[in-house]
Amino acid sequence: MITLKNVYKQYDDGFEALKNINLTCEDGEITVLIGPSGCGKTTTLRLLNRLINPTKGKVLIDDKDISEINPVTLRRSIGYVIQHIGLFPHMTIASNIGVVPRLLKWDKQSITKRVDELLDLVGLEPETYRSRYPSELSGGQQQRIGVARALAAEPSIILMDEPFSALDPISREQLQDELVRLQKEIKKSIVFVTHDMDEALKIADKIILMKDGEIVQQGKPEELLRRPANDFVKNFIGQKRLEKVEEIPVAKEVMIRKPVTTYPRRGLAEAMNAMEKKQVDTLVVIDEEHQLKGYVSIYDVLREYQDENKRVDDIYQPFEHTIGPETLLSDAVVIFNESKTGYLPVITDDNKLIGLITRGTIVGYLGDVYPSVGNGGV
Repeated sequence: MITLKNVYKQYDDGFEALKNINLTCEDGEITVLIGPSGCGKTTTLRLLNRLINPTKGKVLIDDKDISEINPVTLRRSIGYVIQHIGLFPHMTIASNIGVVPRLLKWDKQSITKRVDELLDLVGLEPETYRSRYPSELSGGQQQRIGVARALAAEPSIILMDEPFSALDPISREQLQDELVRLQKEIKKSIVFVTHDMDEALKIADKIILMKDGEIVQQGKPEELLRRPANDFVKNFIGQKRLEKVEEIPVAKEVMIRKPVTTYPRRGLAEAMNAMEKKQVDTLVVIDEEHQLKGYVSIYDVLREYQDENKRVDDIYQPFEHTIGPETLLSDAVVIFNESKTGYLPVITDDNKLIGLITRGTIVGYLGDVYPSVGNGGV
């Protein structure tokens, strides 16, 4: 985890590049620093590997003050990807990727194995690319090598300074997709600088929006889209993006607010009676504090019905997926399609059940909003 505490940076000419920066970059997340030119995002990034040092404040990695770490040692433990890639033109792709492992005294066999692993990871066939030179690759391929090189020594942190901005739109979009895919596998702490809000919204787990050396707003992409802090944030995000979000409903607007529930202590005959009375085939199981426990289906009840000692507590199953009240309906639909689930409980941050979404509630909502859908029209 990376933490900046009360960080202030002033240059010799008196320019205040950063003013009281406080932020945390969580392990396994992509944190995006964004803002207009001169806002301090690249300065913040360069603090993290001690290319510059703060005038005041502390930068901590896993609770250790990096001012106490040798800069060279620190940099060798952090991956770094820049806009213009910076591959060594006279070295093969394999040699470029293996630079840091060689400095760290890895043996030749381990380096060769790691190079091939990383080429596979970034979608480049090792047999084809390991012996080539940077000039023989396209810009997008070179940037993939830059990412592979940053991963070579298995760092826990990767810094990326506008790495895709010099690429054509198609290559840029492909690499954004590739980064999101990679992060699911490698789960690194990635700090990514960009000036492109579409890029930030696409890849970020957390966005830090900066202006004039200060953090204006930080949070998940959805938080910025739904609750922009001020006019600067609204203008930077753009009205069209905000309008798109406003058009998409969230879970709390679509959910069944009083789903049919039961308690773990209930007997199976009671559960059967509740299903018959409410004409449902599944009950949501909650405890007395309304904490979500799971669900019990008619099939579960019938299978164990002959055992009078069995209770709901003995047969209920946990839900594989839950969502929050602000989850976009479009995201809920993706979960339905990918998981083949029939129910999505809507819960608060402290696991209290507040509603339920089913495929039927989605169709019903769309039928109300778009009557042609409900009537079978086009």
